[in-house]
Amino acid sequence: MLMTRTSVVLAAILLTTTTAFGQAGGAAVPFLLISPDARAGGMGEVGTAIADDINAVYWNPAGLGFQSNQRQVALSFSKWLPQFNADLFYSYGSYGQYVEALDGTIAATLIFMNLGEFTRTAENGQALGTFRSNEFSLGVSYGTKIADDVTAGVQIKYIQSNLAPAGAQQASAGVGISGAFDLGFQWKPTRLDLFGANLDNVLSLGVNLQNVGPKMTYLNESDPLPTMLRWGVGLKLVEDEFSDLLFSVDFGKLLVRRDSLGSDPIPQSFITAWGQGGIETGIGMEYIYDQAVSVRGGYFTEPKNAGARQFYTLGAGVTYDVFKLYFSYILTIEDNHPLANTLRFSLVVDWGTEA
Repeated sequence: MLMTRTSVVLAAILLTTTTAFGQAGGAAVPFLLISPDARAGGMGEVGTAIADDINAVYWNPAGLGFQSNQRQVALSFSKWLPQFNADLFYSYGSYGQYVEALDGTIAATLIFMNLGEFTRTAENGQALGTFRSNEFSLGVSYGTKIADDVTAGVQIKYIQSNLAPAGAQQASAGVGISGAFDLGFQWKPTRLDLFGANLDNVLSLGVNLQNVGPKMTYLNESDPLPTMLRWGVGLKLVEDEFSDLLFSVDFGKLLVRRDSLGSDPIPQSFITAWGQGGIETGIGMEYIYDQAVSVRGGYFTEPKNAGARQFYTLGAGVTYDVFKLYFSYILTIEDNHPLANTLRFSLVVDWGTEA
C-alpha cells in the first residue's frame, strides 16, 4: 500500500494555510510563531519587553532572570482558525523554577499543534483509512541576571513535524525533524533619569532572536524555520496601592528570505531578509485593579508585503490565590477573516516568592 501524493498535498495545503495566517513567509512549522498566552494575546501580541512570568519562555527567555525564588506552571489552549472549521487546535504547557545553584530560573516547555484529520488513499483512489497530522516542540530554557538590572536568557528546542505517515516505499514521507535556539536580553533600570524624567522602575526594554536552526526537510523539500527577531518597549504608567497601568509596544521581523529559487540559509538570511516583507507591530495596554481583576486591549498590524494582518484584541483576567486565569479575543477588521473570533484561554499557577 502506498500513501499517494494526495494525502501529502492535503497536509501541505493545511500547513500552507496555517503559514498564510501565521505569516511564516514560506517557512516550516509556523505554529512556533503563535503566542501561547492570552495575557499577551489580549494586548495586541506584545510581550518581549514585559515578559515577567513563565510565558517569558516564548516572548523573551531573559525575562526568567528576574523571576528569582519562584515556581510557576502555565497552560494554554485555543481552537485555531475557527472560521475554517478544520479541527485545528493549539496547546501549550510550561513549568519553571528558580535554581539557586544556577543563580537563575530554568523552564521546560511543550507546544502541540493539531493539524486535523486526513484520508489516506492508494494510487487507484481507494481509501485506506484516516490519519491525523500534528507538529510539536519541546524546549528547555534558562534565564539569569548578568547585571543588577539586565538579564539574558536562552531556550533550546527540539521540533518535529508529522504531516503524514510513511508508506511502504516512503520511509519518512511527511515527517520533518529539526532543532533551534532562542536568545534574549532584557533591561529594567531601577535608576534612570532621561531628559529630566524620572524613569526608575518604569521602563523596560527587550530583544529576542527566536527559532534559529537548520532547515526542516520533507522528502526532497527543505523549508527554513520561522526565525524571528523581536524587540519591544514597556512603560509602567501607574503603580499604586490599587491600580497598575502598563503600556507596551512590540516589533517583529521575520528573518526568512525566499523566492522561486529557494530560501537563503542562516546567517545570510539575517541580512537579506530585510529586503523582503516588512515589520509587524503590536501595541497594547493592561489595567489591573487590586491585583485581582485585569482588562486589556491592543492592536496588531503589519504591511501588505508581510501578510497584511490587522486586528484588534481584547482580554481580561482574574487572580485568586495562586491562580491567574486569562482569556483573549481577536476582533478582525476584515469580514470573514480566518482569525476572526479566535479565543485563547491560559492559566498561570504562581507559587510566588519562597521565604
